[in-house]
Amino acid sequence: MDPAASPAGRRAAAIARHLAGAGPAAPRTAVAAQLGASPCLGYAAPESGEPAPAFAAAELRALLDGHHLRERDWVFRVMEDSQLFCPRRRGGGRRVLVAPDYNDGKEAQREATMRRVVHLARRGVFRGWLTEPGPDAELRKLALLECLGVYDHSLAIKIGVHFFLWGSAIKFLGTKRHHDKWLLATENYDIKGCFAMTELGHGSNVRGIETIATYDSKTREFIINTPCESAQKYWIGGAANHATHTIVFSQLHINGRNEGVHAFVAQIRDEDGNVLPNIHIADCGHKIGLNGVDNGRIWFQNIRLPRENLLNLVADVLPDGQYVSMIDDPDQRFAAFLSPLTLGRVNIAVNSVYISKVALAIAVRYSLSRRAFSITPDGPEMLLLDYPSHQRRLLPLLAKVCLMSSAGNFMKRMYVKRTPEMSKAIHIYSSALKATLTWQNMITIQECREACGGQGLKTENRVGIFKAEFDVQSTFEGDNNVLMQQVSKALYAEFLAAQKKKKPFKGLGLEHLNGPSPVIPDKVTSSILRTSKLQMDLFCLRERDLLKQFAEEVSLHLAKGESREKALMLSYQLAEDLAKAFTERTILQIFLEDEMNVPSGSLKEVLGLLRSLYVMVSIDESASFLRYGYLSRDNVADVRREVLKLCSELRPHALAVVSSFGIPDAFLSPLAFDWIEANALSTGSH
Repeated sequence: MDPAASPAGRRAAAIARHLAGAGPAAPRTAVAAQLGASPCLGYAAPESGEPAPAFAAAELRALLDGHHLRERDWVFRVMEDSQLFCPRRRGGGRRVLVAPDYNDGKEAQREATMRRVVHLARRGVFRGWLTEPGPDAELRKLALLECLGVYDHSLAIKIGVHFFLWGSAIKFLGTKRHHDKWLLATENYDIKGCFAMTELGHGSNVRGIETIATYDSKTREFIINTPCESAQKYWIGGAANHATHTIVFSQLHINGRNEGVHAFVAQIRDEDGNVLPNIHIADCGHKIGLNGVDNGRIWFQNIRLPRENLLNLVADVLPDGQYVSMIDDPDQRFAAFLSPLTLGRVNIAVNSVYISKVALAIAVRYSLSRRAFSITPDGPEMLLLDYPSHQRRLLPLLAKVCLMSSAGNFMKRMYVKRTPEMSKAIHIYSSALKATLTWQNMITIQECREACGGQGLKTENRVGIFKAEFDVQSTFEGDNNVLMQQVSKALYAEFLAAQKKKKPFKGLGLEHLNGPSPVIPDKVTSSILRTSKLQMDLFCLRERDLLKQFAEEVSLHLAKGESREKALMLSYQLAEDLAKAFTERTILQIFLEDEMNVPSGSLKEVLGLLRSLYVMVSIDESASFLRYGYLSRDNVADVRREVLKLCSELRPHALAVVSSFGIPDAFLSPLAFDWIEANALSTGSH
């Protein structure tokens, strides 16, 4: 063996080259040539060393994306083809990548985002987003926004605020007079809308907002006022720079009586972009991420709005000041006013899944081309993904993102086919999945960042910057912890209703509570652990028992004289476990239905691996199965060993799975491809 080819020889040669470089600087081309001639590591594309895919990537993509694949590919091309999306040639100029320039200042990022929005509008991307009816049109809109979010979170949020919050409020809380005046103008971006709900003093507790709308029956106008500093509208996306109109959520006062929170349309800027009189707008300032969105603060000083500017589908004020509503119950009326948030939560949850896919595609591809250490003297260095520990880091995340894709598609289909009777279920599902999927996204991003080592810190490699860009998903459109508490409260209400009415459970997948409690074998083998029946039995047993325990604990607090709200609050530990159990069972159940529709073959086998790994990892990472005795210590140890087996079996399919995500190469990063050439001296500094 040539001594120069051994690891020791290569290190000695590297030291010699380093010492030789201590003299006068050589021309860059000469140095590059010298480096190129040395026996250094070479890049090998993952495809060159991996086995041929066992299944067609298009089939898995169709399952994961779920709908509108052609439209997705079209909007990706729209972005790739425009200089506004910052195309850059990397890897010797052979590959074009697109990504925002996060080195720009706050104002530059905001203006770049707005220019991209205008370009997309001109290309017809938003055509029909508010004016075309039907489930297919809504699904198309969601598909396109998911793709825009893959490029840049700021772009997706800027568009989402305009269409999904402002636009949805006009469409779903307004009536014909509002639709005629504002829907088409919104779709064409003749006006730019924002959504003023959150205040400095109140975020999740919308009932407590302090902005006041007082009806003046003499002039037939509403007077909107910010009575104190804590009532200033805060974090209002689009308000700082661009928005011309806003939805103002305010406490409606009529003749000294507070009728609760209502929504009003207010213009805040004129056609030239000047802030209107008696309205004050300030910037929220620089943020840890999402600086392409101009978040602002708004104060109203007794501005007057026509009576017709009240969004009056749910409730109205007649000219003489009489308050009328189609919903008598104040709680149900309040819930109706919050309905625009549901679509926002659906979008955020699904967007988080796609960002996890981008991060995993980059990290997995890197791990299939980066080598480190050897397990034999003078042997070749191993690929990162051939290490069992690296498989354990990335492949369970791969399984989770696939199952969560199915859950996201389920939620979208349910939303676009909604009926009034489905409102409660949609709220519960969207709350549970928004919280769970966005939390998982942050876990995935962090693990992928670490799995990419120091390269994960480079902004151009995308994974590291995702941490700052998507952290906000855990708290906007509903704080995740609050949303999960709402889920457990809703399940508690379902439990009480079933007991009171002595009727079986129906809906939310709770029908399993009507049958006998599942029995888990004392000894579980690998083959038993991989059966869908045992997996569902385990998740259903946990959910059933935690719901019973939660109800019993709340009852104990009630028996001690605590109020219902206080009793629920004191039982928060069980509430957290219950909400998680409900959500994980829901995700598994949805994926099983998708898996059943796939014909027998290699794809179905890989789906079984992904499902089993999801279940085993969920058990391994949750203390509840051991804490509450659903599995013995020996069985939990068996589950832990099964995780490693499943990772090993999924390893040959890792590249095929990430290649099925439908994300064009241009939207990944240099790290996913020839990262040596991308960092070559001849290419300059980056």
